[in-house]
Amino acid sequence: MAKTTGQTKKVKWYTKLKWKYRLVIMHDETLEERLTFRLTRLNVFIALGTLAIILIFLTTVLIAFTPLREYIPGYTNVNLQKDLYELQLKTDSIEKDLIRKDLFIFNLKRIISGEELVDDLSLPKDTTTRYTDIRLTRSQEDSLMRVEIENQSKYSLYRIESAEMANQRNISLGNLLFFVPIKGVITNEFDPDKQHFGIDIVSKKDEAIKSVLDGIVIISSWTVETGYVIVIQHPQGIVSIYKHNSALLKRVGDLVKAGEAIAIIGESGELTSGPHLHFELWSQGAPVNPKDFISF
Repeated sequence: MAKTTGQTKKVKWYTKLKWKYRLVIMHDETLEERLTFRLTRLNVFIALGTLAIILIFLTTVLIAFTPLREYIPGYTNVNLQKDLYELQLKTDSIEKDLIRKDLFIFNLKRIISGEELVDDLSLPKDTTTRYTDIRLTRSQEDSLMRVEIENQSKYSLYRIESAEMANQRNISLGNLLFFVPIKGVITNEFDPDKQHFGIDIVSKKDEAIKSVLDGIVIISSWTVETGYVIVIQHPQGIVSIYKHNSALLKRVGDLVKAGEAIAIIGESGELTSGPHLHFELWSQGAPVNPKDFISF
C-alpha cells in the first residue's frame, strides 16, 4: 500500500496536463444541468495562448495599417510636409487666376469707358524657387566678423576644464535614461579636435527622429549650412541638437516628452552628403560623446 501511495505522488507535471475535468453549469434553484464542458489543463492553456496571439496580431495590424498610429508617441504622418507644399502651389495658382480675372474685369470697364487696354498682369513673384541652385557668397564685412569672433573664442578659458569636472558631468549624465533618437549606423564619430561635436547617424528614409529626454524646444529653424535644425533644452543643464532634417514637427516653446517625434531625417543644408542625422549632446555648456550614454 505504501508503494502505491509513493507512485501516486511521483506523477509527472506534463501528465497532469492531460487529466480531464468537467465544467458543469447548473440552475441555482433546481440544480438542473444546463451546459457541460469536458476540459483539460492543456486545452485551457492552448485556448488562452491562441486568444492572446490573435489579440496581439489584431492590435499590431490596427496600429500599422490604420490612421490610429498617428496618435501613438513616436509615430507621425510623413506626408504632412508634402501635402503642405502641394497646398502652397495650389494657393499660388489660385492667386494668379484671381489677378487675371480682376484684370479682365478692369479692362472690360475700360472698354466701356473708351479707354485703352492694360496688358500688364502684375503677377506676384514665383515662390517655387529652387533653393538648391542658389549660391551664397560671403561679403568682406561677414568674413571680418567671423575672424574676429573666432579669435575671441580661440583662447577662451571656458573650454578648459579639469578632469574632476568632466567626471562629475559624466556621472550626472550616467544616472539618466536617454531615449534613442534614431536607430541606424554611425558613419562619423565624435571628434572635438576637428570641431565635430556630435555623431552622424544614417537611417531609413522618412524615419522619425525622437527627443532623448523631456524638455522644451528653444530653437526650431533653418540655416544654410545645417538645414533644418531643432534644439531642445533638458533639465540639469543638458541640451540636445538635431541637424540636417527634412522637416521639423515642433516649434519654439513646445514641450516634448522623451521618445516623442520632433523631426524627420533628411539631408538639408550645405554641410551634408546624404540623408542622415547629426546629433549632438551638451552638458553644462560642454559637448559630450553621445555613444557614452546612448546605445545606437
